[in-house]
Amino acid sequence: MEDMKPEDIVGEYQEVTLELYDWGPRKILYSEIESPYPDGRLIVSRTDTKGLITHVNQSFIDMSGYAEEELIGAPHSILRHPDMPPAAFKDLWDTSGRGEKWQGYVKNLRKDGGYYWVKATAIPNVRGGEVVGFTSVRRKPSRKKVEECIALYPTLF
Repeated sequence: MEDMKPEDIVGEYQEVTLELYDWGPRKILYSEIESPYPDGRLIVSRTDTKGLITHVNQSFIDMSGYAEEELIGAPHSILRHPDMPPAAFKDLWDTSGRGEKWQGYVKNLRKDGGYYWVKATAIPNVRGGEVVGFTSVRRKPSRKKVEECIALYPTLF
């Protein structure tokens, strides 16, 4: 996965290198600019079992700031914000890998370095008794839950 590029970033930013599971290091450039989640919209994506994106809806494209061509085939961790504790993604993969539904609050990174919060539900796609991929549906989170996560997540590193 490619490092983020300074020319794509809006405003002042910080730089950090994240070690992404199965993908190695990636230079992340992030700002403190939040994009509010729009009312009445659902962000939907599908991935294969390795987390590579196979489908996105227009809301996903709009909120992430990436073009569809940049997203299809990319690892879903392209949206990984450095404020997200690795334990949250371990729980996601452990739960969905068992064929169970996972829910949680996620701070996603935009291509422009900004971020947005979602309430995510990941559902395994099971065919013939085997998990063949995942569908994730994101909705607008309550601000109260976002504030709870802002306080909790730094303690989980």
